[in-house]
Amino acid sequence: MNRSRILMLASAIVFVSMSAVHAADKTHDLAKASQNPISSLVSVPFEFNNNFNTGPEDAYFQQLLIKPVVPVKLNENWSLVNRAILPVLYQEGLVKGQEDKWGLGDFTYQGFLTPAKPGKIIWGIGPSVVAPLGTNDRFSSNKWSLGPNAVVLTMPGHWVMGLLVSNVWDVAGDSDAADVSSFTAQYFINYNMKKGWYLTSAPVMTANWEANSSQRWTVPIGAGVGRIFHIGKQAINAKLAGYYNVEKPDFGSDYDIQATVTFLFPK
Repeated sequence: MNRSRILMLASAIVFVSMSAVHAADKTHDLAKASQNPISSLVSVPFEFNNNFNTGPEDAYFQQLLIKPVVPVKLNENWSLVNRAILPVLYQEGLVKGQEDKWGLGDFTYQGFLTPAKPGKIIWGIGPSVVAPLGTNDRFSSNKWSLGPNAVVLTMPGHWVMGLLVSNVWDVAGDSDAADVSSFTAQYFINYNMKKGWYLTSAPVMTANWEANSSQRWTVPIGAGVGRIFHIGKQAINAKLAGYYNVEKPDFGSDYDIQATVTFLFPK
């Protein structure tokens, strides 16, 4: 083999190696962006929550949460990240003789004002608005609710770690419906590995401040695994996780198997 062929072969090897490293870096960056609730990434998650052993009849409760995220750059210094949650619900009868129900739950909007050029600590703050769009009384509070939400996170190396909290109180709606004072907290810990794979734990803890102390909290623990991949040019984040409720109201479910498919639209 003459010198020119050796140089051509060496150049080809270097090119392929650099391309593979570049692709791996892009996948790693995309994974971390998809795990950041207030990144500049447009995404549309479809989150299937399968809740088992709900209520005295051990009923099945399925929640499909459609959760689009659309960031908008306001100026050179600030961005507004818009998040929405539309629940599509199916629930078997919780007590003997109660009919099964399906329909829409109440719609939630969350806005986060965040620095357009964040540092090592990333944060956002803004309003949370709940609209009583549920299609039946079982799935709706029948109240308009409003409150603050905030998120803080950091992304060192292979990690994405943070906390998202919100609390809403009713401000209008059916005067005969129960008052609303609801707290939500979600910590998220992700460790990103090779080829788009990652480990995750992101349970959602809730508290109903209007309930008796013994019926107030839902506290899940658990973890899962996910992967970033492409179908054609479409980037997708798929995740499977399981959570067990160590604290729950009497009618709460014992555990949740969660499957999420998120369509990603990087710039």
